[in-house]
Amino acid sequence: MDKISQDLERAAASTVPGRAGFDYLIVGAGFAGSVLAERLATQMNQRVLIVDKRPHIGGNAYDRYDDHGVLIHPYGPHIFHTNSEDIFDYLSRFTEWRPYQHRVLASVDGQTVPMPINLDTINKLYGLNLTSFEVEKFFESVAEKKDEIKTSEDVVVSKVGRELYNKFFRGYTRKQWGLDPSELDASVTARVPTRTNRDDRYFADKFQAMPRHGYTRMFEKMLNHPNIKVMTNTDYREIVDVVPWKHMVYTGPIDAFFDHKYGKLPYRSLRFEHVNVAKEQFQAVGTVNYPNDYGYTRISEFKHITGQECASTSVVYEYPCAEGDPYYPVPRPENAQLYKQYEAEAEATPNVTFVGRLATYRYYNMDQVVGQALATFKRLHAAHQAADRTLDDVTALAASVAA
Repeated sequence: MDKISQDLERAAASTVPGRAGFDYLIVGAGFAGSVLAERLATQMNQRVLIVDKRPHIGGNAYDRYDDHGVLIHPYGPHIFHTNSEDIFDYLSRFTEWRPYQHRVLASVDGQTVPMPINLDTINKLYGLNLTSFEVEKFFESVAEKKDEIKTSEDVVVSKVGRELYNKFFRGYTRKQWGLDPSELDASVTARVPTRTNRDDRYFADKFQAMPRHGYTRMFEKMLNHPNIKVMTNTDYREIVDVVPWKHMVYTGPIDAFFDHKYGKLPYRSLRFEHVNVAKEQFQAVGTVNYPNDYGYTRISEFKHITGQECASTSVVYEYPCAEGDPYYPVPRPENAQLYKQYEAEAEATPNVTFVGRLATYRYYNMDQVVGQALATFKRLHAAHQAADRTLDDVTALAASVAA
């Protein structure tokens, strides 16, 4: 995102006297910031200060025990899944895993049916007994063919037709985004597959598991290194001119970094209502979607996700909203154009690397953020090596001149 090599060559030419201060100031202790802090500290012996304005590490993946002893995700359920063996192996250094395959039901027409739409969804919804071959023909018969797929509505109706689109997608999307699917980029609904078999897993990734002792414990191990100092409850602007540092890694909202000079990038936010229920189980699966009824989009029950055994159970209701913490970049062409203005500013900003969801205005899964952070580390490492070679060449030249 920035001119890393040039920045680090400059940094190499002006080292902090006596190794005071920090080599890196990392803003944000979520996945992007924590992975980079760990890599820089352990692989390059860099001194890292990582700060977060929240009172905890882990970003939105932070988890904790509630007053009833149930391990919950305060910022909504975070289900880990990836097809990358490298990413899974990397995180395995900091946690053991509990195998978990997430399942979702949708409340439609007075009954709960599997989501994403599969063979059982159609048979239960319409009282049919179709085979996989027959349901494929069913989808073909109801699909509305599109010459060009431009919007989220186009994605769905071209696969499963308008009736299923209205039952499962339109209402959910309007609640989630405050916009009709016809107004949103195709990428929003393209994330949800349609299946002709009975596979009722929400994800089909090769690796699907949850940190056995929770995400927070995993982050604690990741940041447990003498070269890493952590400051929570800290806005980086409070210390950026006080603590010496050479290079910044910024994982916050890119428009906020530049004081919204081109205007605010649009996000959707969420309000979470956490409830403890005096029963062992509240619902049949980890998450139930409510595309057409109520103000919330879904209810998630954490004990399904964590495998915890407890006398009571805790659930979370998710209410999408326009204001609040930024969660989902709104995928529309005009927003992409606005981001490009900030991206150009970022590329011209010396000694700052922009990484993560908010800093690159992308909706990434957790594994994608980890992958982006690992790729960024490789670039930083290469830039350091190039800067060291340049410094060695300068030193050798100076020595030859002196001789």
